[in-house]
Amino acid sequence: MRKKYFNFFGVIIFFSFISNAQQDAQYTGYMYSVQLFNPAYAGSRGTTSINLIGRTQWLSLEGSPKTSSVFLDTSFGKEDNVGLGLSISSDKIGPTSETMLNLDYAYSLNFLWSKLTFGIKAGINDLEVDYSKLNIASSNDPFIVSSKNRLKPRLGLGFYFNTDKYYLGFSSPNILKTKYYDDIKISNTSFSTVSDRNHYYAIAGYVFDLTSNIKVKPATLLKIVRGSPLQWDLSANFLINYNITLGISSRLDSSFSGLVGFQLSDSFFVALAYDYSTTQLRQFNDGTYEIIIRLDLFNSQRKIITPRFF
Repeated sequence: MRKKYFNFFGVIIFFSFISNAQQDAQYTGYMYSVQLFNPAYAGSRGTTSINLIGRTQWLSLEGSPKTSSVFLDTSFGKEDNVGLGLSISSDKIGPTSETMLNLDYAYSLNFLWSKLTFGIKAGINDLEVDYSKLNIASSNDPFIVSSKNRLKPRLGLGFYFNTDKYYLGFSSPNILKTKYYDDIKISNTSFSTVSDRNHYYAIAGYVFDLTSNIKVKPATLLKIVRGSPLQWDLSANFLINYNITLGISSRLDSSFSGLVGFQLSDSFFVALAYDYSTTQLRQFNDGTYEIIIRLDLFNSQRKIITPRFF
């Protein structure tokens, strides 16, 4: 039965990929991975950080999405007004595998109690399709014969505005119109070239002090892609004694999620998240799991009084 589900699921994903392209990866802990989709976030925390985030979606469903990213950022300048970032991401779904390498540059303008940052992202995409994972009717299919790894450039832009209490951001991690199989000419078929569609992200959040030891941060993320349903995440995270983070979130018409995080030391943070699907796919999977790890490398001359909550 598992193989049957994979064949059906794999074919659906593959043909939707061919016609509409693969969307950028999504994370439940998006508040800990803003740099991946908004280059202006790089260096915004005022320290050097190494981050790891891994996601296994729809556990037990063969061919389901598996995503992982390693990214780091740092800030420098007289007022920490310049940020640099580097990220490597891997996104696998069915027969497709995409690897991304990106560099981020951010520059901030300070206004009394607020900061406005502009960022640019540049990198490359490596797209691969493994047809051995599909049941191919004809090995002489011209689309199959012509397929191979494709390297394409990426260019993204973003801005990020924040104070000590709230933040706003808007970005597009790739503004280039990229086609991967535009050299393939197949007449009288339903195939079309694989292209990356522009993704637009809007984020916002506000931190409230419930008590001297408890903070709550309602936040939202909107992801807009032409030809795909609107993705809207709403979340509320609680920070307790600056050591424990508890969060709940909802993704429109998709899932409910829970998150728990621990600040194990001044420099080490780890969190786990779980998604429960609300679509028909919940019958065929055991949920989605995510792990987040962050290591802050503080400058010996810099003192962090309280941990940042965004």
